[in-house]
Amino acid sequence: MELDSLSSLEKREILFTDIKNAIEVNWVNHSKLPNNDAIIRSVLNLSDIDSAEARLRRFAPLIKMLFPETVDAKGIIESPLVEVPELRKALNREKIGANLAGKLYMKMDSQLPVGGSVKARGGIYEVLKYTETLAVENGVLESYEDDYCKLASPAAKAFFGTKRLHVGSTGNLGLSVGLVGNALGYEVIVHMSCDAAEWKKEMLRSRGVIVKVYDGDYSEAITKARAESAVDDNAHFVDDEDSKEMFLGYAVAGKRLKKQLRQQGITVDNEHPLFVYIPCGVGGAPGGITFGLRQFLGDNVHCFFVEPTQAPCMLLGMVTGLYNNITVQDVGLSGKTHADGLAVGRPSAVIGDFIKPFLSGIITIKDKRLFEYLRLLWESEKIFIEPSSCAAIHGTVCWSHSREMEDYLEDNNLNRYLENATHIIWATGGGLVPEDIRQELLVKKV
Repeated sequence: MELDSLSSLEKREILFTDIKNAIEVNWVNHSKLPNNDAIIRSVLNLSDIDSAEARLRRFAPLIKMLFPETVDAKGIIESPLVEVPELRKALNREKIGANLAGKLYMKMDSQLPVGGSVKARGGIYEVLKYTETLAVENGVLESYEDDYCKLASPAAKAFFGTKRLHVGSTGNLGLSVGLVGNALGYEVIVHMSCDAAEWKKEMLRSRGVIVKVYDGDYSEAITKARAESAVDDNAHFVDDEDSKEMFLGYAVAGKRLKKQLRQQGITVDNEHPLFVYIPCGVGGAPGGITFGLRQFLGDNVHCFFVEPTQAPCMLLGMVTGLYNNITVQDVGLSGKTHADGLAVGRPSAVIGDFIKPFLSGIITIKDKRLFEYLRLLWESEKIFIEPSSCAAIHGTVCWSHSREMEDYLEDNNLNRYLENATHIIWATGGGLVPEDIRQELLVKKV
């Protein structure tokens, strides 16, 4: 039967069946709205992102003091945008057949200082926001104009040492919150799912962070973290599922990327579209980044999430309209994936519905491709990122193999401008991976 002859209900049923059978799919979001209409619906706006960026700048002198790797950037936690032309050539070869027009770049959040992953944006921002509030309310800082380097004093650390931070994580969020929280003097408790890599647990423990590991997935870890924090008056829960602060920390990336694009002479307008591919777990990081990009680049940026076929929680929530009221296990999927940062069975309670007007679509990927792309990236560019980050590479391949994606180009009048397009793979983790683990992953096959 021809695809064009199917009703929307029949197409939806086919899509749902493919999702349940762990078949790779390319879902186009027909609920995406023009930017002005989407912004009107949003409870957050540009001023919220500007306020978040201003807070990060206030903390920059302290970050520079606590983390020497940020000295050159003057305490600003940011990653480079690099062109990866050899990877584009490799993807376009016959074996993979991406047929990708335009230029290909990688946003190196895998190299973000302190946390070594995209979680260094949202997780660290949330800890800093909480720290600032505590400090001003308790006289550790006299005002928001004070010298934030005071927060590194023995007296300040003694004060923060009476407070606890709880966070649920598959790995990278725990690293970011644990490392910055520990540096500020907090007692940090990271609740980790069984999917978390052993080296991440050991790195946290070596810094004095308490790590609790559960037999279940991310949902169990975050539930336990939330429960323990709720009964402790001196605790703060860093909630990746439902945190305005984390979301805004991620959204700052949109403003900074716009500046990087301008600095590199990359135009984004009607005739020069920008396509961005972001790995998705619970949804906070890709949601915040997408919101920030749409705020600063408007309708000319097209954002796609990428999820594992065994853990497509955001896709499942959006397709069914149930959002966080359905899990991948409910439809027979395991939730198990070698992309540990994406091993999430239930999506955020708020991100799906919030981001739907801004999102272009969601793509899924089988685990075996993660390691194929990992090796391809290393062989072509000598760049290493975590397997979960490699999910984003798959977004660049889908244009030549999907009727849904072809229709997206046609519906958005993009075909004539593809030679002018810029594609960005958002590398979300990898900077802290030990060398021996890197070598293991580079030869791993599934």
